[in-house]
Amino acid sequence: MARMELAPLRPWDDFFPGADRFAKPDFADLTKWNNRVISNLLYYQTNYFAVAIVVFLIVGFLNPFGMFLGGAVVTLVFMGSVWAGENKAMIKNFKRKNPTLFVFGVMITSYFLLSLCGGVMVFIFGITFPLLLILVHASLRLRNMKNRLENKIEGVGLKKSPMGIILDLLDQQEERMNKIQDFIESKLKE
Repeated sequence: MARMELAPLRPWDDFFPGADRFAKPDFADLTKWNNRVISNLLYYQTNYFAVAIVVFLIVGFLNPFGMFLGGAVVTLVFMGSVWAGENKAMIKNFKRKNPTLFVFGVMITSYFLLSLCGGVMVFIFGITFPLLLILVHASLRLRNMKNRLENKIEGVGLKKSPMGIILDLLDQQEERMNKIQDFIESKLKE
């Protein structure tokens, strides 16, 4: 089993270079777009965590109880949905085929529960806004060679990272592992 490592903090000029390293994703090819997002989530994960923490701290400073409540509700709903995804075949298939809708479902459920407690603004600014920033960057940032190499190492299982574990919980890494395993097996047969 691979030990968990935190990816290094990528330099600013790599994380947010000039406009030439950003491009609109191909909305017609959802698989390619999903691969770009997953690759960027794995490669820039420490930068994304830093951005999220800064936003959490700002919102948490302005409304500490609301931020704690919002974080607890989202965490509980996410853990409950992951548990349901592991124990209910229908939810597991939905999660694997529609990861974005699954995450939106978790967020909508969290929003509904927080609206009952009056913590909607904290949810929007403290939890949803950082996720939106991360998704936009991961969707628009083109991958580079280092990014692809790091993702192959993690995909093979030589190392694990916090984002890799989260993606595993969303069933987004298993398909890659199966493709790599099939490729290796086909080469061994030749």
